[in-house]
Amino acid sequence: MLIGKACTFGGRIRSCVIKPLACFFTSSNRMAKSKFEYVRNFETDDTCLRNCYIVVRLDGRNFHKFAEQHHFAKPNDNRALSLMTRSARSVMEELEDIVVAYGQSDEFSFVFKRTSSWFKRRASKLMTHVASQFSSSYVFYWKEFFGEEPLLYPPGFDGRVVLYPSNRNLKDYLSWRQADCHINNLYNTVFWTLVQKGGLTTTQAEDRLKGTLAADKNEILFSEFDINYNNESALHRKGTTLIWVKRAEVITKPIKRPNEEEKVVTKSRMRRSVEAHHCDIIGEQFWEEHQDILEDDNC
Repeated sequence: MLIGKACTFGGRIRSCVIKPLACFFTSSNRMAKSKFEYVRNFETDDTCLRNCYIVVRLDGRNFHKFAEQHHFAKPNDNRALSLMTRSARSVMEELEDIVVAYGQSDEFSFVFKRTSSWFKRRASKLMTHVASQFSSSYVFYWKEFFGEEPLLYPPGFDGRVVLYPSNRNLKDYLSWRQADCHINNLYNTVFWTLVQKGGLTTTQAEDRLKGTLAADKNEILFSEFDINYNNESALHRKGTTLIWVKRAEVITKPIKRPNEEEKVVTKSRMRRSVEAHHCDIIGEQFWEEHQDILEDDNC
């Protein structure tokens, strides 16, 4: 009714609508503030400690079921791994303060540089932005990797934020994740080889592998199936490390000046892009070859 009156009688909108609303606001030189604004005091300060690397790690939620329902190949589905990498690249391109990312299976870790001030270093903002960008990219790029395989329902990813104060701490964290990749992939490779090539049931394969060490698993692959684990794909054994690289790029463009004929000009420029590596990051060689990733501990 108030809106109807306001349309018919232009003067009444001030007395019928604006005056009742005015009691909810207090005057201010900056802008009107609602009396309800006090609820902001209940927010928790989650600013990340300065001079620490901020790591946001995402994990697929209930991805065992998701993989089954979308017919992922076992023990590794290159389509799914490539989609994870493409989604992670999208996150890095959106948040350029991420200096390195590492992923394997259904997880990805993103490392923000120590001096990052994105979102005022608020953990909740960083985590939710990474998670939402990654999840939406996973859905957006699904058809690029899975073709006509339908996406039956939206995937979910949970996240956490961890701070690492030194280069050693950060390198140990990434080493931990790559060691986890090796342990899980070796087990899954042997397990599914026993099922798919050895004719065992999943229960029998699980019983066969109980109590075995890495050497035992390698021996099963080599002696029974003539498989050298070291020759398996580095993508599966090492996971994926994403870093920024600068590459020289040559571009050509036409230029037309007044009273002159159009001519093509060639220019060279450095372009920054995200590059994927499937290599060892536990040893020092990777870090020596990419010294620009880490910041000096003495700064």
